[in-house]
Amino acid sequence: MSDLDLLTQSLARNVKRWRTERGFTLDTLAARAGVSRGMLIQIEQARTNPSLGTVVKIGDALGVSITTLLDYEQGPKVRVVPADQVVRLWHTDAGSYSRLLAGAEAPGPLEMWDWRLMPGEGSSSDPHPTGTVELVHVTAGELTLTVDGAEHRIPAGASASFEGDVPHTYGNQGDVPMEMVLAVSVPPVH
Repeated sequence: MSDLDLLTQSLARNVKRWRTERGFTLDTLAARAGVSRGMLIQIEQARTNPSLGTVVKIGDALGVSITTLLDYEQGPKVRVVPADQVVRLWHTDAGSYSRLLAGAEAPGPLEMWDWRLMPGEGSSSDPHPTGTVELVHVTAGELTLTVDGAEHRIPAGASASFEGDVPHTYGNQGDVPMEMVLAVSVPPVH
């Protein structure tokens, strides 16, 4: 079987899987993606090889990555992220940062982050979609977590969970660097 055949079959399987998981009818997904119902039927039956643009539209409508839609590995999946491939998405001159360590679709986006906040620094987050849950585990210093205006102190060794669908801020009001691991689970698109 050629790579193209494998991709066509995995796209068919994954589009149908994610459409079913989201509770979308063919008509619903077609409308959300701006793709014809006939095209979706052909894709789900592995009878066509759609353009990359079509795959992107379908992925966006389902709330999953192109990688997820085209993934044709069978069996248990293990994705190792080497240390030099961790993505630093935010940093300050003082040394604060956030790094995306790993992510998955489970069934919605699931992310694991490594954070460091220097004394006196903080980072605010807008509300995430309803149903988003965040877990934090502080490994050094003390986190000042403000959720919907209420302040919570989380010392090293302690953990917390909260609903992330309200404004929230991670802060370090102490005099030593604060380090934490953060997991964010966003609900699937419906």
